[in-house]
Parts: sequence; C-alpha cells; structure tokens
Amino acid sequence: VLLGSGLTVLSQPLMYVKVLVQVGYEPLPPTLGRNIFGRQVYQLPGLFAYAKHIVKVDGRAGLFKGLAPRLCSSAIGTVVHSKVLQWGGSGAFWGAPDGSVPLQPAASKKEPVSSLEQVLKETSREMVARSAATLITHPFHVITLRCMVQFIGRETKYSGTLSAFTTIYREEGVLGFFAGLIPRLLGDILSLWLCNMLAYLINTYALENGVRAPRPARRGHGVPFLLLQVSTMAEMKSYSQAVTGFFASMLTYPFVLVSNLMAVNNCGLAGGLLPYAPTYSSWLDCWSQLHREGTMSRGNSLFFRKVPAGKRYVWE
Repeated sequence: VLLGSGLTVLSQPLMYVKVLVQVGYEPLPPTLGRNIFGRQVYQLPGLFAYAKHIVKVDGRAGLFKGLAPRLCSSAIGTVVHSKVLQWGGSGAFWGAPDGSVPLQPAASKKEPVSSLEQVLKETSREMVARSAATLITHPFHVITLRCMVQFIGRETKYSGTLSAFTTIYREEGVLGFFAGLIPRLLGDILSLWLCNMLAYLINTYALENGVRAPRPARRGHGVPFLLLQVSTMAEMKSYSQAVTGFFASMLTYPFVLVSNLMAVNNCGLAGGLLPYAPTYSSWLDCWSQLHREGTMSRGNSLFFRKVPAGKRYVWE
C-alpha cells in the first residue's frame, strides 16, 4: 500500500495534465516545430509546458489537485484486489479446496493445453479482483477527475473528498458516483485479456519452441548452457509481458478516454460543458462523437502533439 501511494503521488502531475488534455482544454496556443521527419508542423504544448502553466497559475501545489481522493482510491483498491485474490485462491471461485489449478491426469505441465487452462483461470481470477476493486473505488475516481477539471473554470465546487460525496449525491444521486464506470470496466477487462493471451501465445509458440530446438552441447558445458537458456527465457518472457501490456493499453485507450469524459460530463463544471464537450446522452454517444471527430486518442501522448487538420481548440 505504501509503495502504491508513493507511486500515486509521483504520477499525480502526469495524470493531472493528461486529464486536462483529454477534456480538450488547451491553455496555450500551438507553436511551430518540427516532427521526427524534420518537417515543420504546428504542435500543441507538451507535458512540461503544460505543467509549467499550471504552476504559474496555482503554484507547485496546484499540480497535486485531486491527490487525496486518488490516494484513497489507490489504498482501498489495493486492499480489495488482494482480498478478492485471496478469496479466489481459497477455491471459492473454481471449487479447488487449496486454490490450485487442477490438471488432467494424463496431462503434462509443459503441454500447451494445461498451460492455456492455467492462463485462463489465472486471468479470470485477476479479472474478478480488478473489477471488484474498480467498482468499489470508482466514486473516488470520479471525485479525482472533477477536482482536476475544476482548473478550467476556476471552480471550487469539489473542494474536499467528503463534501464532494455530499455534492454528487445531492445533485445526481447514487448513479452520479458511477459515471463512466461501464467503459472503464470494459477497457480494464479487454486490456487484461489481450495482454495475457498475447503473452501466452508469444511465450508458448515463439520463445519456448525456439528453446526446444535441439542444439548439440559440448562436453563439460551442458549444465551452464542449460542454466543460461533458462535465465534468458525468463528475461524474454518478462519483456514479452511488458510489450504486450503496452500494446493492450494502446488498443484499449479509447475506453479510458470515454470513461473520463463521462465522469465529468454535464456535472456543473466548465470543463464538462461546451465549448469543451457537448452533453452526451450515454457513453456510446460519447464514443461515436469522438470517432466522428477523429479524437479517439486525445491525451494518449503528451509529447509531439500535432494539431489535427481543421481542428479548433479553446485556449486562454
């Protein structure tokens, strides 16, 4: 929990800037720069220029707006995730008394079928744990986003975590705490399954098959060579997991964007109203409008942000 809280604090300015960019708030005009091919293009301000502007307006402490509810979300989510995994490990999900994954009597642990079965069950357990943590902590996530978006209109409507709960309940009811929940859950689930299944395919049919290819061992060097193979295989598998995780997060980013926009849409803040965003009837309506505008990846990158052709932004 302490490690997660530390990482949350360190990443707060990055998330703050990303959320404001996702909403469509551009406080600084585009500047003329060069892309990676050396061509001159108009670029929107990057992470550091954006953060410098926030510091100029609110001071360094301004970069940490919404930190308190985000810390609550991180701590509670970590505990819930751990408890659900322990509950699942006790056999409550799959019927195994010791939480282990049963194999077929004639199956070997090295066979792809049993390995795939284990990946499916472990991914299912992780999916349930993540979904439970997301469901319970989503109200804190909504408050975090709204605290950040207040920077646009200089509001103080969500000045504290407890008062924010009261405000949301009074104006929107219980459903207000779960604005944007569905696309967030869908994005998390799709990202998890894409990551784990791609990693399984790469590890099983690309890496392990390469190692199983027969290679003559020299006398006296068989054991060291085998140990080197095992070490290299473990490293390559960890790299493949990281690569597939990055690839899955890129593919499912539109769900993150839509979820964050729905969490602040039409909530009484300037950042959730025109000219930054129309009032969406549902998250599917938000998705379709972003798709028509070609802005499904808005905020995905905070560097080399090229101005889309024909796109208008609101800046101070």
